[in-house]
Amino acid sequence: MPPPSPNPDSPSKHDPYAALRSPNYRRFASGFLFSSTGLQMLGTAIGWEIYERTHDPLMLGYVGLARALPVILLALPAGHAIDHFNRKRVLVVTQFAMGLAAALMAFASYHTVPLWTIYALLVLTGCARSFNGPSRASILPMIIEPGDFHNAVTWNSSVFQISATAGPILAGLMIHQFGAAWPVYVVTAAGCFAFALSSSFLKPRHRARPTGPLTLRSMTAGISHVWREKTVLSAITLDLFAVLFGGATALMPVYAKDILHVGPVGLGILKAAPYVGAFVMALAIAHMPPIRRSGPALLLSVAGFGLATVAFGLSTWFPLSLAVLFVAGALDNISVVIRHVLVQVRTPDELRGRVAAVNSVFIESSNELGGFESGLVARFLGPVFSVVSGGVGTLAVVVAVALIWPEIRRLGSLHEESKAALVK
Repeated sequence: MPPPSPNPDSPSKHDPYAALRSPNYRRFASGFLFSSTGLQMLGTAIGWEIYERTHDPLMLGYVGLARALPVILLALPAGHAIDHFNRKRVLVVTQFAMGLAAALMAFASYHTVPLWTIYALLVLTGCARSFNGPSRASILPMIIEPGDFHNAVTWNSSVFQISATAGPILAGLMIHQFGAAWPVYVVTAAGCFAFALSSSFLKPRHRARPTGPLTLRSMTAGISHVWREKTVLSAITLDLFAVLFGGATALMPVYAKDILHVGPVGLGILKAAPYVGAFVMALAIAHMPPIRRSGPALLLSVAGFGLATVAFGLSTWFPLSLAVLFVAGALDNISVVIRHVLVQVRTPDELRGRVAAVNSVFIESSNELGGFESGLVARFLGPVFSVVSGGVGTLAVVVAVALIWPEIRRLGSLHEESKAALVK
């Protein structure tokens, strides 16, 4: 059911449920919830299965590498395809492909095949993700009213946080119950197929698609736009290096098993904690007026994320670890909302697929490359040094970005800008 209508006598003009009143957006959000929950479950189960079989943190790092390389290598042609073809169709096909890969992973895990098979299927998933993420991001402005876009981004973040909270916990419980990871992959496949189905019923606004052959200039148009738009460049660069250095997610199986001694259920709770914090923050942002000083809020939230990462790396007490991960997730959600709105409103529609593809290289692959970096450092210097040094690196990145691009420090409210930009 749609949320209740706002009280017409209320003095506030801000409607926190504006996006959710759209049937089009509800189709999108419900499918995204199922798919994202499944993929979060898969990420948790993969980490646990591989560490159980190898006891090597570097093998966890290879998971990130297998998922990141396809996104990097296919980003330019993926962006071109998303701008030149039907975005809804790309979204449906890639969700189906990820569901198929997850189903094959369940078969491979059930039969305990060599690990290279799992890594190969992760590469296949990464190929689909290189098209899926940008198509999902660039179709959102086409299914929502321009004035409600900022609200839609906030609720989209909330949907993701719900899935990222529930997914790891469900995966941990299923692994504990079945003693294996393959049932988790079955659920992942079902979630991706559900999003493929719900996406087929979306009704995006008509747009004039650009024409022309696949050329180097066409593929790099998104890079050129990001390079010219310094606020966008600074925001995604900030997120790239913050996640690359400050992500502790890849080493959570090590912390759960060897440092905090909480097992697979504890791992699921650890992985869920940042997303609980992010969900709480997303609800707060949805109910508050839009942020007026977006630039300072972005910089301070990423700096706080770095400090929380240092605290997690040093903690050997499970409740404290959960608390600092909650804070890290809440602060990270502020930067996610600001960055996503900024990228969309300062990008022309005909370039949104290509810019989203560039953004995916900066953002999505940075999570996976950060996992590889964390695993590599942990292999030689230990997991605690890996996480703590990453948090310190995040703080250094905030200072560097603020000095190199002063435009980001002066960035104000994006709400009115989003209404004007998305009407065009």
